Parts: sequence; structure tokens; C-alpha cells
Amino acid sequence: MRATRNTITRLAVVLLALWPALVSAQPVSADDYRAFWLWSGVTPKPALAKAQEVFLLAGEVTARGITSQRGATPRVKTSKVWIVYRVQTLDWPPGAMENILRHVAAWQDAGNDMAGLQIDFDSGTRNLGSYVAFLRDVRAKLPSELKLGITGLLDWGANARAADLAALHGVVDEVILQIYQGRRVIPGYQNYLVRLQKLNVPFRVGLLEGGGWSAPGNLAADPMFRGYVVFLVNGAGR
Repeated sequence: MRATRNTITRLAVVLLALWPALVSAQPVSADDYRAFWLWSGVTPKPALAKAQEVFLLAGEVTARGITSQRGATPRVKTSKVWIVYRVQTLDWPPGAMENILRHVAAWQDAGNDMAGLQIDFDSGTRNLGSYVAFLRDVRAKLPSELKLGITGLLDWGANARAADLAALHGVVDEVILQIYQGRRVIPGYQNYLVRLQKLNVPFRVGLLEGGGWSAPGNLAADPMFRGYVVFLVNGAGR
């Protein structure tokens, strides 16, 4: 009976934390935010005129090399720029990192105010330790004035080994935890976001434009929470 009561008590605490989000989720409007992912093929939105940061997809890294996702070097005058690479494998071919650094330099030479490099890789929770080792090598090769950011899975905060999460500290400058997969908001994302105590690096929450969102009550009080980034999509907000 005592175990049952304890279980009920823990469930009640979680439900109380999640209740505002469960009853008030609203579609994400780009106009309410100031940081955005902008992929090729997506029509720029008016909200970009007020953006403080933009994350621009530059290419995709596969076992064969880097495939460019951008026809020309961007020239962004009004906001900080993150250069983003979608990564399919950590087994990079020779010269891949050197190519990325040349792209970074070209974007800087074009007058962009570069914030840093973001690696967009879906590392499984069990493999997070190996991913951190890979990121440590990237960090060592990246110019010191640039930040290193990564996207992260919601499952990390709930189920990753504490040692693996702790190892991110000093290697990456921020993690953006995405509450969506593809063009779909992940059901139950609130349950993951109330369990981030083990994450000891600055993090933001990645939202899907047009997708439902309501912040869990404890999110704003988390000392590592730094805000939001919205993934822009065609057709949202019309």
C-alpha cells in the first residue's frame, strides 16, 4: 500500500507540473520569437527581419563527404548567424572538417556576424558518450571565437547517463532540445522537459512553427534555460 501511495504522489507532482501545458498548448507563431532555423527551400518569413539569431543549413555530412545545401554564401546583415551541418554519421571522411572550416571562413569574409557552428545529429542516448568524444575533437579544431552548438533529443535529459551529460560541459556551448520530429510535435514532450536536472549546459527548446507548444511551469526557473529557436516551415501561419 505504501508503494502505491508513493507512486500516486509522484504522479500527482508530475501532473501538477504539466497541467498548464496540457490545457493551454497554442500553435507557435514565428512573430513571437527572435531565433530561427531556416532551411533551403523555405520561404523567408517577415519575422526574420527582427531576428536576433538565424541558423542556416549549409550542408549535410555523410560517409561520402559533404553535400552543399546552399547555392551561394549568405549575407545576413541584421542578426547573428549559425552555420549548421546536418550529420548522418560520425565517421567523417578525410578533409570534412577542413571543408567546414573553409565554409565558416567564407561566411565570415562575406560580412556575416558568425555566432558559431551547430551540429545537427540525432545521437542515440546510449551512444552519447561516443558523441561527446567526437564533439571534443570538433571543438579543438574550431576557432576559439566561435561557439559550438548541437541539437539534442528529449530523451537525453530523462535517460542518459549522468556522466555522459556532465561530459558535455566545457565541450559544447549550448544544446537545443527539439520537441518535434520531422513535421510533427512529439506527444508528451512536457514529461521530458520537467526532467532536465541532469543537463548541466545551457539549453534552448526547439519549436516547430505552427506546432503546439506550452511551457511546463518549471522551465523558466531552470538556471540553464536560454529560450527558444523556431524551425520555420512553408505554409505555417497562413
